Amino acid sequence: MASLALSGSCSLAFPLKSRSPLLPRLPSSLHLSKPLRSIDSRFSLVKSPLSVVGLNRRSTLVHASSAPAASSSPSSPVVPAPVPWQGAAIKPLLASIATGLILWFVPVPEGVTRNAWQLLAIFLATIVGIITQPLPLGAVALLGLGASVLTKTLTFAAAFSAFGDPIPWLIALAFFFARGFIKTGLGNRVAYQFVRLFGSSSLGLGYSLVFSEALLAPAIPSVSARAGGIFLPLVKSLCVACGSNVGDGTEHRLGSWLMLTCFQTSVISSSMFLTAMAANPLSANLAFNTIKQTIGWTDWAKAAIVPGLVSLIVVPALLYVIYPPTVKSSPDAPKLAQEKLDKMGPMSKNELIMAATLFLTVGLWIFGAKLNVDAVTAAILGLSVLLVTGVVTWKECLAESVAWDTLTWFAALIAMAGYLNKYGLIEWFSQTVVKFVGGLGLSWQLSFGILVLLYFYTHYFFASGAAHIGAMFTAFLSVSTALGTPPYFAALVLAFLSNLMGGLTHYGIGSAPIFYGANYVPLSKWWGYGFLISIVNILIWLGIGGVWWKFIGLW
Repeated sequence: MASLALSGSCSLAFPLKSRSPLLPRLPSSLHLSKPLRSIDSRFSLVKSPLSVVGLNRRSTLVHASSAPAASSSPSSPVVPAPVPWQGAAIKPLLASIATGLILWFVPVPEGVTRNAWQLLAIFLATIVGIITQPLPLGAVALLGLGASVLTKTLTFAAAFSAFGDPIPWLIALAFFFARGFIKTGLGNRVAYQFVRLFGSSSLGLGYSLVFSEALLAPAIPSVSARAGGIFLPLVKSLCVACGSNVGDGTEHRLGSWLMLTCFQTSVISSSMFLTAMAANPLSANLAFNTIKQTIGWTDWAKAAIVPGLVSLIVVPALLYVIYPPTVKSSPDAPKLAQEKLDKMGPMSKNELIMAATLFLTVGLWIFGAKLNVDAVTAAILGLSVLLVTGVVTWKECLAESVAWDTLTWFAALIAMAGYLNKYGLIEWFSQTVVKFVGGLGLSWQLSFGILVLLYFYTHYFFASGAAHIGAMFTAFLSVSTALGTPPYFAALVLAFLSNLMGGLTHYGIGSAPIFYGANYVPLSKWWGYGFLISIVNILIWLGIGGVWWKFIGLW
């Protein structure tokens, strides 16, 4: 496929291949004339690299036959090159194991069960392994599950319980959709349309995707479905169309910045609407049970609209400065994209099937609640259509190694984090924190600020927004209210932050493993920029948002 390079003079033409090296001069013993040798060389270059090998072998044989007999004496045995180590990186592995062992033998705090503390040790050891990566992520997570079963900290059924959770499967299905989106050419067609409309700059492309996703957020209550089923295939197609691919050194042309931007803004758009994330109604329900006040759709949107829009504008621009694409301007790109669309012609049969399947799936994501069809069932139905029609084959699904790897490590983290909550560790932690903050004797504003930060950054221990909300939302809301924070205000702020905190890691919210799995952004940068953007979002939502909430009378 042609590469659309976003540059000062953007080109969509096929990239030129480097010329093959010249053949070594043939030995004189072959007695070939110069013209024949020249033709043979040219033919060898065009025909196949194998013909070059053949000539070199003939050359070697001729030299050997014409050499003196003495030169044919046996040479010393060749020592085979050592086979490189294929196992785990030793230092990161030792760091992970040491983390678990140290915590394992630390005295168990009062109020915490031994099982809960041991599981925390294994969980943190797994997190360290995921950060340092002595092995691929799925392998690290599998080792963590194995350790939990071996030590009797979890039963086998408990350790692998999250493989029946719908979210990891929805994420895996998103990768299969992405394959069909790109394979059929529909991804390229839509990508060129975006380039035609907004492609004069990388920043323009980014903002067009950001606000397109935000417009769909109120209608699709699953950030995993929205990010993975719709926008990941589109973003990957845009990256490929713009000459930014994984593994060939072109990741930073556009892909790294675009992937990180679309992920970080997906958590912002999820916080802006009650129906933009599956766990948001859980926050509203827990708030009603705690403070006996209802958070309506309009109330939520009204409170979130100003800080949300500011974040959607600021975050892409900030990442554009601190983690910029190498290609920023492309004044000729829209015209060249139109030429590419003209060459593509009308949509093929497979493109039409892919488009119809996508509309069917998105429609079920939007109206599925009324039809009693959940997001995963809708995605399975869509994939079934693609498999039956041959648009995507099962062999291609099996070849999506990133999808299966993501399914493994994400399900493992969900299981361990879930049992930390079931074993009572999260409840103990919440009670300890709120008692400490309550005993400081601070104003409600300062007390609430401390509680908010603790609530936000404990999300490093969660692989699900819903799990975090279910474990800690009620406790933090109750203590905030007891310390004098206006109840409705506290409930809304905690609900908003329950989405924003998903941007911290590559496992904290449903869209995280999807965009991280595209492999454009290294894990260290993902976590580093995730922490930095979290600070920016907190400042925007508590600063500008605080002023807006004062204006509309929330506090």
